[in-house]
Amino acid sequence: MDWVSIIREEGRRHSILHSDELARRYGLSEVAVRNALRRQEKRGLVEHVSNKIYVNKLVLDFSPRQLVNILRPESYISLESALAEWGISTQVPSGVTCVTTGHPRTFASPSVRIIYRRISKNLCWGFRETVTRYGSYKIAEPEKALLDWVYLSFQEGLPVALDELEFQRVDVVKILSYSASFPKTVRDFVLPSLAESHTAA
Repeated sequence: MDWVSIIREEGRRHSILHSDELARRYGLSEVAVRNALRRQEKRGLVEHVSNKIYVNKLVLDFSPRQLVNILRPESYISLESALAEWGISTQVPSGVTCVTTGHPRTFASPSVRIIYRRISKNLCWGFRETVTRYGSYKIAEPEKALLDWVYLSFQEGLPVALDELEFQRVDVVKILSYSASFPKTVRDFVLPSLAESHTAA
C-alpha cells in the first residue's frame, strides 16, 4: 500500500489518525496498520501520541488543541492555558493545560504536550466550544478558568499568585455567580482581589 498517499489523503479531512479507523477503512488488521504507521513515523510523516492515536505531520496547521477532546472527551482547556488565552495571565505554560473528569495524565510527544488535571463532575461546566477546520475543542470561560486554577492549586498545595493577573478582563457578575459553586476558601481568596482590582480601575 502507498501509505504516503493514504496519509496525504487523510490529511484533507483530519489532522489526527486513528489506527483502528484506518484498519476498518482499508480492510487491514490493526497490527498491520500500527506497523505501517511506525515505519512512517521514522520518516517523519506521523507522530504517535497515545494508544491508536497519531498526528498527521502532513497537516501543516495542526495544533495540539485538536487532540484535547480526543484524548479525553470529558475535558476542556482551562487553568494556565485558558488564562493566557483570555489575556488574564501573561505566563504561557509549556503545554496545553486542561481539566478532566477522567484520569489525570500528561501526554507528551515531540510536538505535543497536554496536561490533564482531574476535576469533579459537578465542576465540569463553564466552557465554550471552538470549532476548527478539523474538528473542535472546549475551552473554559475566563472566569471559570480562574476559579479552576485557584481551586486545583489549593487542592494540590501549589502556590497561587493573584497579583500578576489582569482582573479587569474578568466579568464581575459572572465570577460572583460561578464562585458560588466552589468552596468558601476559593471565594474568600479570589473575591477580595477582584474587588480591589475593580475599585482601583
